[in-house]
Order: sequence, then structure tokens, then C-alpha cells
Amino acid sequence: MALKNNSSNQSTELNFIGKGTHIEGNVTTSSSIRIDGSIKGTLHSKNTVTIGESGKVEGDIQAQNAIIGGQVQGSVLVMEKLVLENKSSLIGELQAKKLIIDEGAVFDGTSAMGAKKPLTAPVSADDAAKK
Repeated sequence: MALKNNSSNQSTELNFIGKGTHIEGNVTTSSSIRIDGSIKGTLHSKNTVTIGESGKVEGDIQAQNAIIGGQVQGSVLVMEKLVLENKSSLIGELQAKKLIIDEGAVFDGTSAMGAKKPLTAPVSADDAAKK
């Protein structure tokens, strides 16, 4: 499903990775994306990443905002706000300007808040493809 707003340069398209779909590799989008399936690799969005309750990501995530309701194992770098919902699990590193952890969420790893240096250098899609 795509929703386009032609009045601005920012994309309002929404991408879906449905339940039962498994992707291995790097996913890059300038739009928002919702994951209800699984990804093993790098996920990079210039907008919002939403991991649904059935969603699973093994790898690094970079986004403007992120809402995690499923499972993530890896590094998460969010420029603005990261939300860990009550049934979510994040194992790894996180960096965000703002962090909300709902009661029941599991976080096991290291975190950095605010405008500090990243825990890990951001990986561009080109650099990720070289690995």
C-alpha cells in the first residue's frame, strides 16, 4: 500500500513485510516500514520503522523513529524516538534521542541517550553491501 503526498519532498509511502515473509539481506527505504515477518540483515529507513508483535529482526536498524513490538537482536540507532512496547524484546545496543520502555518490555544491552556520539558508526547501504 502506498500513500503519497506530492506537496512535500518527504515520502509518505508505507512498506509492509508481512507475517510469514523472511528476508535475508539489506533493506533500505526512504519511507516508513512495518515488519510483521522477519529480516536477517540491515534495515535502514529515513522515516519510521515499526516491528509488529510477530516481527523479528536479526541485525542493525537505523531510522528516524522506531516502534518495537516484536523481537530485535542487534544495534538500533534512532535519531529521534524509540518505543519498546510491552511484549517487545531488544537484545543489543541502542541509541536514541528519546526512549520509552513500556512495562513488560525486555531490554538486555547497552544504551546511549541524547546527542552523544553513536555507539557504532552508522552504516550506509553502500557500506553494508560491501560486507
